[in-house]
Amino acid sequence: MRNTARWAATLGLTATAVCGPLAGASLASPATAPASLYAPSALVLTVGHGESAAAAAPLRAVTLTCAPTASGTHPAADAACAELRAAHGDPGALAAEESVMCTREYAPVVVTVDGVWQGRRLSYERTFANECVKNAGSASVFTF
Repeated sequence: MRNTARWAATLGLTATAVCGPLAGASLASPATAPASLYAPSALVLTVGHGESAAAAAPLRAVTLTCAPTASGTHPAADAACAELRAAHGDPGALAAEESVMCTREYAPVVVTVDGVWQGRRLSYERTFANECVKNAGSASVFTF
């Protein structure tokens, strides 16, 4: 008897979920306008010690939202968004600072960038030789 009651409840809930939106008021309501005219640009950036993101535990993580305005927990959100806009949302195209002098020690640091840039899915991973090279890898995006 329990299985019959469970089956009947499941069937009733499924019918409500499928047919509920077809009920009168739903058909008469106008289509809602989009919440924003901007394509979303929201990223999560992480940094960890290791040679790959799979092998490294994230030490720090920040959020970066660039549309319609720069925000998030990134310490330089305005500058990071401007830098990514100049690179058309491609973290691999960020120019390293030539004037920075770093030691040649090998203490690998991996950075990941995941999220959405102007409506497109973005997933990026890069391993730097050390923290200094990571910070020199961009003016502001990787400095967190």
